[in-house]
Amino acid sequence: MYTRKQPRRNASALRLIGKLVALFRKEAGLTQEQLAEILGIGVETLASVEQGRRTLKVDYAEAMDEVLDTKGALAMAVQNMPEIDMIPAWAEQYMDMEQEAIALSFYENHVLPGLLQTPGYARALFRARVPFMSEERTEAEITARIERQQLLHRSEPTPVAFIFSEAVLMDRLGGSETFRTMLRHLRSSTELPGVTIQVMPLGTHGHAGLDGPFVLLETPLHQRLAYTETQRGSQLIGDADEVGILERKYAMLRTQALNQDETRRLLDRLLGE
Repeated sequence: MYTRKQPRRNASALRLIGKLVALFRKEAGLTQEQLAEILGIGVETLASVEQGRRTLKVDYAEAMDEVLDTKGALAMAVQNMPEIDMIPAWAEQYMDMEQEAIALSFYENHVLPGLLQTPGYARALFRARVPFMSEERTEAEITARIERQQLLHRSEPTPVAFIFSEAVLMDRLGGSETFRTMLRHLRSSTELPGVTIQVMPLGTHGHAGLDGPFVLLETPLHQRLAYTETQRGSQLIGDADEVGILERKYAMLRTQALNQDETRRLLDRLLGE
């Protein structure tokens, strides 16, 4: 079991390290695709590092130093990045794994999973947070959330399954227009290759998700992990027995929720189509 306790790295330092990676890569005469292949990581991951949107892990920094012959400069920079204790990044480790996963399964009972949110819906969520967030930080969080959704639109899409409560569709977060935009987005998302969306209908006598939301993921090395969030923290779970329990829960949820076609018909009814 893993618990995220590290504070978020300083954003300015992330951008600086990203620019160094890009500079050293270009000096070595390598494209992003070539360096990513040598390192065994996704091109999207390397691009995010170079753009300062993702933390460069120490092991990857050390590998880059060796490949690019940079005398340990990147590893030294990563190990001495300034930190901001007051802005915890509960989900940073999970976010990295999400982008590299070969399969993902989400269950939510209060809000849409982040990978399905529209900018307006995400804005309504962030504006409802306590303590309140500045507009600048809210917009930055929205941008990061929408960028994560690119994994649903890859040329070789990652298989992603979503199950969420019908109660999510009853809230009008952000107002009527935001609500309808969200419904239209959900409906079109049901047609994406590799994406399965199921709604758990209201009025059921019981289902396997009553203990709360969770995420299942499978890594490129076929390790199965789970991820859960609470009000003030998050947890990445690697224990095989614990993950197995959540996998059984998810298998049961898939039989209890509306199937993909039934979910499409529900969304069509809500849209009046």
